[in-house]
Parts: sequence; structure tokens; C-alpha cells
Amino acid sequence: MTDMAGGKTIDVAVFGAGRIGRIHAGNLARQPGVRLKYVVDVNRDAAAVLAAQHGAQVADGDTVFGDASVGATVICSSTDTHADLILQSAAQKKHVFCEKPVDLTLDRARACAKAVEEAGVVCMIGFQRRFDPTFAAVKARIDLGEIGAPEMLIVTSRDPGAPPVDYIRHSGGIFKDMLIHDFDIFRWMLDDEAETVHATGSVLSNPDIAEAGDIDSTAVTIRTKRGRLCQINTARRAAYGYDQRFEVLGSDGMLQAGNVRPTEVTAYSKQAVSSDVPEAFFLERYRAAYALEIAHFFEAVTHGKPVRTTVADGLKALELAEAATRSWREGRVVRMGEDR
Repeated sequence: MTDMAGGKTIDVAVFGAGRIGRIHAGNLARQPGVRLKYVVDVNRDAAAVLAAQHGAQVADGDTVFGDASVGATVICSSTDTHADLILQSAAQKKHVFCEKPVDLTLDRARACAKAVEEAGVVCMIGFQRRFDPTFAAVKARIDLGEIGAPEMLIVTSRDPGAPPVDYIRHSGGIFKDMLIHDFDIFRWMLDDEAETVHATGSVLSNPDIAEAGDIDSTAVTIRTKRGRLCQINTARRAAYGYDQRFEVLGSDGMLQAGNVRPTEVTAYSKQAVSSDVPEAFFLERYRAAYALEIAHFFEAVTHGKPVRTTVADGLKALELAEAATRSWREGRVVRMGEDR
């Protein structure tokens, strides 16, 4: 690996040329001392288009892991590839940025955590919401004691529409695919760990989702080890846009984080006061967060600093997703760490 601190360039390979791969490729290409060298995707046409945009080469995994000049991999491919790519990156001493989740199984995710620790490489998981300027401002104000001791977190997380049913069949379920971000927000905002999880859900938008073995609407209640409470409500369908809000109630007050809109113009008339609906979806809503998290990753790689969203955070969120899945399927409260 080349040394960015010494004025050299770090070569990077991106796995996955889909929508999130394109976002990360564009952001990393703007980092000083970073070069996108390879793009890998099972769809070689998509890989070729993305590679051409950034002066990179289309390659396969063998080429990437056989090239000692590649210092980092950015994994944006399908979830079922994450663990293998993390393990191969660690084996070749390449730093890793990986989209969530680490894997769909805890055993494989734990194997990844062990591998990156033994290899001594940076492994950052893509929980971009921690880098959102609004959410980060709430966290900073909590830490400064503005609302006293935080006691309750209420999260609203709604997509504008469900993904294709074929995607849902292979996603690991709504708790691992969608709520895993909300579970990370829970741990981050309350700085606490779950003691019990109770999850319920329904299919309200498309009966095909039930046939795929999943749900599209959920309500989750978490009680922490310190007795704090968290409620998360999610839906795959919000007709008005991408709805991402939460509030933290503390002993001395409350902080709220609202939606981001395309503009902040408010119109006043005799009939109504109106403003823009929320941003269309996550790529627009978290545009700034995606740029900030990639900058943070390469800053950590360059200067040997810890990352804000670690593989351990990925494991904790996955444990919560597993507990929520079990609670929903078995219709009961699940205690974290209980015997399987």
C-alpha cells in the first residue's frame, strides 16, 4: 500500500457499480491522494461505464487481490458478497469500507471482525447516518448535556416505496435490510445497549411481500440496560417521500431531527402554509453524509485514526436485527444474548 501521508497515492478498488457504488466512486475520486484503479461488477457493462467516468479499469476479484498496489477496497456489491470480500481484503492487508450489513449471519460477521483485527487493517461499515450534519448536530448537543440525561428515543424511518420483491427475497428481511440503520442510530444516540427487543409487523402495501416471507411495516420497542426506551416505526411506503426523523427526550428537554427537503422555501397564502415534501430517497437525503463518510474513511487510513463506524458497530446492529426478526416471528419479547 502506498503512503498517503508521504505524498503518494492510494489505489482503490470498488466492488459494485450500482447506485451506491456510483455515489462512493464519485466521492472517493474527489479525495486528495486517492485514485480509483479498479471497478468490479458482475455486470461488466455497468462496471465499464463507471470505470470510464473515473479513468479506472474494469477488473475481477483475482486481479484486485493479486495487485499489491491496491491499498483499500470499497464494497458496494450485494450483501451476500460482503463477508467474502472483507475476508479476502483482510488476508491481503487491504483496508476496507463496506456497505451495511457485514453479512446476513452473525457467525460470518464475527469471522470478518476477527479477520480484520488480526490483519490490523481499517474496516469501516457504511452507517452514513452518523455523518449526516443534522443527526451529528443532535448527537453533539446531547453530549454537551443540553437536554440532560437522554431517556427516550423515537425514530420514524419510512421509504417512499418497497424495492422489487425479488430483492426482498434475498435481502435477509426488513430488519437486516432497512432497520439496521435505525438500530445503529439507537446505539449511537443513547450511547447504550439493548437489554430486550420486541418487534411486530404487518404487510400493508403489497401482499407479494408476505409471500416472499417478509413484512413492509414494523414497530419495534427496545429497553436498554440502563432502563432507557427506544421506539422505532418503519414503513416501506410513504406517499410523500423519504421520511427520516427522530426525537430524543431527556431529563431537561428534547431535541428533534427533521427531514431534509429539496428547498427550505415556505409558501404562505390565504388557503395554506406549505413547503416542499421530503427528499425523494436515500441518495438525495444523505448526499452530504455519503461524501463525509468517505472522506472520514480515507482520513483514518491516511493518519491511522479510528473510524466512527466500526465492524463492531456492524455486529451490534446485526445482533439487534436478529433479535427483532426472532421477536417478530415468535411473537414475544427477546432478551439480548439469550440462548439460541
